[in-house]
Amino acid sequence: MTLTDRTSADRTSADRATADRTSADRAVGSPPAARRPVLRHAPATARPARQTPGPARRLARRLADAVPGAGRGVRRLLVLICLTPLTVVLAHQALRLPRLNTATAYGLVVLGGTITLLYLAYSRYEDPSKTPGPRRPDPGFPFLPARPRVDFLLAVKDEADAIEACVRSMAASDCPRVRIVVVDDFSTDGTREILLRLRDELGITVLLLDENVGKKHALVAACGRADAEIIAFTDSDCVLAPDALRRCVDALARHPRLGAVSGHCRALNAHANTLTRIQDIWYEGQFRIAKAAESSFGSVSCVSGPLAVFRREAIWNYLPAWAGDRFLGAPFRFATDRQLTGYVLGQAWIGGRLKDRYRDSPFVTDEDHPERRWRVGYVRSAHVRTNVPSRFVPLMRQQVRWKKSFIRNLFFTGAFMWRRGPGPAVLFYGHVLWVLAAPLMALRHLVWAPAHGAYLLTLLYVCGVLLKGCVWGLAYRIDHPGDTRWRYRPLMSLFSSVVLAWLLPYSLLTVRRGIWSRSAT
Repeated sequence: MTLTDRTSADRTSADRATADRTSADRAVGSPPAARRPVLRHAPATARPARQTPGPARRLARRLADAVPGAGRGVRRLLVLICLTPLTVVLAHQALRLPRLNTATAYGLVVLGGTITLLYLAYSRYEDPSKTPGPRRPDPGFPFLPARPRVDFLLAVKDEADAIEACVRSMAASDCPRVRIVVVDDFSTDGTREILLRLRDELGITVLLLDENVGKKHALVAACGRADAEIIAFTDSDCVLAPDALRRCVDALARHPRLGAVSGHCRALNAHANTLTRIQDIWYEGQFRIAKAAESSFGSVSCVSGPLAVFRREAIWNYLPAWAGDRFLGAPFRFATDRQLTGYVLGQAWIGGRLKDRYRDSPFVTDEDHPERRWRVGYVRSAHVRTNVPSRFVPLMRQQVRWKKSFIRNLFFTGAFMWRRGPGPAVLFYGHVLWVLAAPLMALRHLVWAPAHGAYLLTLLYVCGVLLKGCVWGLAYRIDHPGDTRWRYRPLMSLFSSVVLAWLLPYSLLTVRRGIWSRSAT
């Protein structure tokens, strides 16, 4: 891999010296170079609208005010009351479990999983950027500086339509002591020219690769320039709120056991059509409920690409393993965020072996960080928006890429997740069961049942899918009073069961085939 570096005219002498390094020095595994702090500002683009709290939230606040110190207890009580109807249904059917068929038992598992996620997300989750950290320092998890330095990295390939808005939102961050590094992975659509113009205007660092190497290799090349205490990533089709990065950094600074945090993502182009609206509501649930539930155990299984923020010690020694990841005998180019999260979650059990495998890499020889049992969290107040596919074919391509990542992650994170305790294990393996059984359930109820005249079974399946979507939609309605888009959530559940479930077998058969493309059009 070769690399051409073109930075702004006002760069420091240290950066000029770095730019003169040979291309071999800049290959994966390069040691960190001198840093140049960059603080730039651009117009705000993604600040979330302020919303009026709903009746349930207002009641919880009043009760908490009336009984100081009882806020969490009041909230849990209200959550349990709201979940009572679903819990009664689950308990009634559970008594008949020995007489139920497999399909009905699967439905009960889905219902039980939904109740569990909702309870954890609404009763146990706390935004780590707003909660105080531990009073006593833990010698195994040293505190970060009060104002840690941040290297904010972005890899891009052929994103001429979206890259400027993304980079400007990065530069508009109100987080102090940030350096922005954008690496272009051999774009041919004009993205390079845009980046060079932004480099001169905003003072960011731009790295231009002379060949396409894939997202992970491109980001590791950018990491070769990083020497900050925190390394943050975003995707090239995203726009961040000005305070999003700062909130994630605050969370890591407050809680030294956190090795990584994910921001909260919604669709940037939700207004485009029905397809983007249902994805927007799905994103909200996946972050607000699924990631919040995992975060309550400190075991978020995927620090998502739109805003992924890591402590340097949590990932540095594993960057060469990330870039060189192989699956079924071939390089695996997907699972960028899930795989990197896996190194944080599982390094206490697999870290030593990985560091020994890549012991010749400068990422291992220059710095040796002890393997720790880091926690991985989610910052709900850190808002970022991403362009989602607005047409059917690009959406299918994206879903196939995600399902391939799921398959790869199942064999990697699944090998140690049970060691992180009962709560994280139940959430992780329960989700795996949920996803693996989905195409079988779709085949039985949408193909086999109608072919054998069992139309009632098909109807019950569809009603169950819509009920689950309505429950998630109701949760959205509670979080967003007055917002009528909750009605799209049942549609997304139906779309997922009828269309997307079939992509898992196809993804398994083509898992070794991989092309990096983020096109959402």
